[in-house]
Amino acid sequence: MKLDIRYAEHPGDMKGYDTKTMREHFLFENVFIEDEINLGYTHSDRVVFGGAFPKTKALKLEGGKDFGSSVFLDRRELGVICIAGSGAVSADGAEYKMKKGDGLYIGKGVKDVIFTSDKNDAAKFYMASAPAHTAYPVVFIPTEKANPRKLGEAATVNVRTIYQYVHPAVCQSCQLVMGMTILEQGSVWNTMPCHTHERRMEVYFYFDIAPNAVVFHMHGRPDETRHIVMQNEQAVISPSWSIHSGVGTSSYTFIWAMAGENQTFDDMDNVVTTNLK
Repeated sequence: MKLDIRYAEHPGDMKGYDTKTMREHFLFENVFIEDEINLGYTHSDRVVFGGAFPKTKALKLEGGKDFGSSVFLDRRELGVICIAGSGAVSADGAEYKMKKGDGLYIGKGVKDVIFTSDKNDAAKFYMASAPAHTAYPVVFIPTEKANPRKLGEAATVNVRTIYQYVHPAVCQSCQLVMGMTILEQGSVWNTMPCHTHERRMEVYFYFDIAPNAVVFHMHGRPDETRHIVMQNEQAVISPSWSIHSGVGTSSYTFIWAMAGENQTFDDMDNVVTTNLK
């Protein structure tokens, strides 16, 4: 298992970042590595995120010194969404078959989490984890059981459906909130008008980006914005003080995961578009 640790940044520091530094601090370029669990650990709310790609062998989620326990979920909770292929996630021996679009919540205290793929259809599992104080039950969340919210308009090229997976409307969790947003063909903007939420951070994972297409992810305080160019199956860390929005050269899908003070999805500080700088 690989772990890339990223430390938190003061918003004033970002003013001096060039493109290379922005990418080094906030972009997670290689989420999926064959036959590896590859994770990022951001000290912003101590969120862990990344991918499991069990192409030819089963992969077990491990703890270690960085988590203060040999059991990864000793004091954490976990959300998983399958983004490609088909396979299964086992939680203390209970196996959950998963295909693209299926999700799973695994609560604090589960000792063994194992990822496997079906033969000839290697699965890619994206995951996010946050510290947890209470043990909640494991919940399997296929796409049809996620909570959908349709937003946007064709006139502003942002017609999209937000599917809430790990969310109070679907299952209990301590602080992790996680879901997937699918943009309709011809729509390219996400989360615009944009917002910040000082009470929680967020990680975006972009996928299903067409070959030769990119997403320009918007980052920074509303009056001091930057962008990070992202390709398929990459993730980006958004601290609580930063906007998190993006525009692609074609439609795409992304998974969002949040952790922090509360789980109220609409608890945000909206930004008037014309006030962005």
